[in-house]
Amino acid sequence: MSEIANTIAALRAALGPDRACDDPQTRELYATDDTPGRCLPEVVLFPHSHSEVQAIVALARRHHLPLVARGAGSGNVGGAQPVPGSAVVSFECMQRILDYVPAERRITVEAGCITGALQAHVERDGLFYPPDPGSSPYCRIGGNLAMNAAGPHAVKYGVTRDYVLGLRAVTGTGETLCTGVRTSKGVVGYDLTRLLVGSEGTLALITEVSLRLLPKPEGRATLRAAFASTASACAAVARIMAQSVTPSALEFMDAHALAAVRGMGAATDLPAASQALLLVEVDGDRATLARQVEAMRSALDGPGLLQCDDAQAPDAIARLWQARKALSPATKAMAPLKINEDVVVPVTQLAALLEAIEAIARKERLQIVSFGHAGNGNLHVNFLVDPSDAGLMARAHEGLRSLFRKVLALGGTLSGEHGIGSVKRDFVSLELSPESLALQRSIRRLFDPDGILNPGKLFPAD
Repeated sequence: MSEIANTIAALRAALGPDRACDDPQTRELYATDDTPGRCLPEVVLFPHSHSEVQAIVALARRHHLPLVARGAGSGNVGGAQPVPGSAVVSFECMQRILDYVPAERRITVEAGCITGALQAHVERDGLFYPPDPGSSPYCRIGGNLAMNAAGPHAVKYGVTRDYVLGLRAVTGTGETLCTGVRTSKGVVGYDLTRLLVGSEGTLALITEVSLRLLPKPEGRATLRAAFASTASACAAVARIMAQSVTPSALEFMDAHALAAVRGMGAATDLPAASQALLLVEVDGDRATLARQVEAMRSALDGPGLLQCDDAQAPDAIARLWQARKALSPATKAMAPLKINEDVVVPVTQLAALLEAIEAIARKERLQIVSFGHAGNGNLHVNFLVDPSDAGLMARAHEGLRSLFRKVLALGGTLSGEHGIGSVKRDFVSLELSPESLALQRSIRRLFDPDGILNPGKLFPAD
């Protein structure tokens, strides 16, 4: 019997025959995430509890089996892609709500809980879980923690890390680690919770998490503003973020993004001269909404503004958001492959970044569509390419490197919410110093001395 066969037999004994699957169909289903490329795992594991995850890690360490944690596989940087000879640990069978105390605005769930389902559950009690990645109808809380996911409302409410009170996890040595507190304050020891959130499954496998909740806003309103140029839209973003009312969302679309959604039949009511679009949302007490809308209208009003609409009724709000909702399928239809980067710069540098992106597109003869969370300076820069064209892919790679260098020169960072995974790992040394990389690798070895947790991810090859 081969070593891998012995390992799978031991895993079946620990989990049961139906939850350690090495049949070709299951392996093929879990061979990739939402990233191009695939690698067949040796086996796919479906634990039902923290203790079963602990048993998996103990066996994996004994048999030198790499483990790749997986939520819904919705990430697009290869974070949940298997590596050769690995096992995928899928958390989809761990969806229970373990503890829910509305009076304390706190909920504890297993890592496989679907983000949208959690949001719907707490809304019944007038509560609100703010992090809202675009994949929230199907992505899972464990994956959100692994990548420190965000979404449009991060401009006001922050990212996943800001709502994690504490968690339970299994380190690469098979030990249980409980971090954080159940209270709104707590400063005992190092903040291991914040260290694990965003670690992409390289330090420990998160099994349970306690989350902080907020009261649900009573109402919301949306404004949609069309501009004659990218520069005038960016100037409006800077005005919005400099005044006293913080929007709950502030989204940007460039001229190429507008052309894409118009091709899908959306945004047809915008002025023909529109070269950029801003979507602004405010929320809170109904009594304050009118004042907030007026503050946003005042900030949007300036050179280059062509049209500004606002709405508070749900149907009208949905119509204003139609263009943004149509954007992802529209860009995917434009080329065989979309390389989606999520760089971040200070809001005041957004116009400079967009100008640099246009220069990169001209120099490398690339089709690039840009949109994103302007209130955070978080731009999704989409390189639309054909992977069968070697020359085009070489130019795209050069364009990516130029993009990253410009972002860092503007005081930004390589990733705001997608993470690093395997796709961006070779660029990390552009941002992190050798000293920082060495220290972070040392931390990784403390948690996972045998290197079995999500190898080949997050850092460049050592």
